[in-house]
Amino acid sequence: MGIDDLPVRDELRGKSPYGAPQLDVPVRLNTNENPYPLPEPLVERITERVREAARNLNRYPDRDAVELRTELANYLTKTGKYAVGVENVWAANGSNEVIQQLLQTFGGPGRTAIGFEPSYSMHGLIARGTGTGWISGPRRDDFTIDLATARQAIAEERPDVVFITTPNNPTGNAVPPETVLALYEAAQAAKPSMVVVDEAYIEFSHGDSLLPLLEGRPNLVVSRTMSKAFGAAGLRLGYLAAHPAVVDAVQLVRLPYHLSAVTQATALAALEHTGVLLKYVEQLKAERDRLVAELRAIGYEVTESDANFVQFGRFADAHEIWQKILDRGVLVRDNGVPGWLRVSAGTPEENDAFLDAVRELKKDQEQEQSA
Repeated sequence: MGIDDLPVRDELRGKSPYGAPQLDVPVRLNTNENPYPLPEPLVERITERVREAARNLNRYPDRDAVELRTELANYLTKTGKYAVGVENVWAANGSNEVIQQLLQTFGGPGRTAIGFEPSYSMHGLIARGTGTGWISGPRRDDFTIDLATARQAIAEERPDVVFITTPNNPTGNAVPPETVLALYEAAQAAKPSMVVVDEAYIEFSHGDSLLPLLEGRPNLVVSRTMSKAFGAAGLRLGYLAAHPAVVDAVQLVRLPYHLSAVTQATALAALEHTGVLLKYVEQLKAERDRLVAELRAIGYEVTESDANFVQFGRFADAHEIWQKILDRGVLVRDNGVPGWLRVSAGTPEENDAFLDAVRELKKDQEQEQSA
C-alpha cells in the first residue's frame, strides 16, 4: 500500500516530499548550510537562556513572542536601512512556516499563487499543501525575470499571492528593486494581491535588502530566516516584516503557542551575537566570490550569485557530473535545473577540496576529448 492508495487530496497525488538526502562523504556542500559552528560564547549564552526558560516549561510560552519580535525588529532596523517595530514583525518555525501561514491566510482553495521558476521549490509545495493553485511563471535562459512576460502572466492569471525570491534559490541571482516594484504594481493592478519577497539569503548579497520597499505598500511582505546567516539551521526560526495588518492577519491561522519557549530563548541568544555571526557571513561572501572566479577560470559557466552558493554548468548530463564529483568525496546539489549543479560555499578547506575535484574532472574530460 502506498500514499496514492489512501484518500489523499488530488493535488497531492504523485508528488514527492521536499528533501536533500545527506550522504556520508568528507565534504558536504549541498544544503546551503553555514559551515561554521556557533562560537562558544554564543553556545554558553544559549545554555543560560534555555536554562532560564526550562524553569517555566510547565507554563505555555509567550504566545505572541513579543520579546523575540522586538529584537528581530531591532536587527532589521540596524541592518536593513529601514525602521520597523515589533508590530511589523512576525516569527514562526522556519521561513517555511512563515510561507505556510501567509498562504493559509491569503491563499487556499479557489485562490492561486505564482512564482518564477526555477526558484525555491517549497513555495509550490506549500501552495499545494494549503489547497492554493500553483502557477509556474517563466524566467529567461540566464535565470533573470523577464519583466514584460511576468507582467503579462500576472495580468492574465490574476494570482492572489506573488512570490519573488531574491537572491534566488537555486540560481543565486538577485532581482533588481525596480523589477520587484514593477511586479508589485502589476499585482495590484490585476487585483489586490500579496507580494512576498523571500530574502532567505539577503545577508550574503552584494546589494541591500528590499525592506525599504515596505513603505506605503501594505500588500508587500519580506520574509527572512535565521538558518543561513545566523548559522542556525537546526533552530528553525523564520520571520517576516510587513504592515501591522499583515501581522494581525497571519495570527488568524497560527497554531496556539507555535513557538516554544526553548526556540524563543535560543533565537534571543543568537540575536545578542549578531556582530560575530555577521563576520562569518563576510567570510562566506569572500569564499562565494572565490568559487565564482575559480570555476570560471577552470572553464565552467557560472550564474551570478548573491547567495551563499553558486550554480555552475553547463553539462549535457548534470547528474553524471554530480556523481563524478561525489566519487571524489564532495557532495554538491543536483537540484533539477537541466544542465546545472549547485555548490554551497563552505570553509576554505572544503572549497579547496571541491575546486580540486572539479579541476581534476575538467582535466579528465579534456583528455577524453583529445584521445
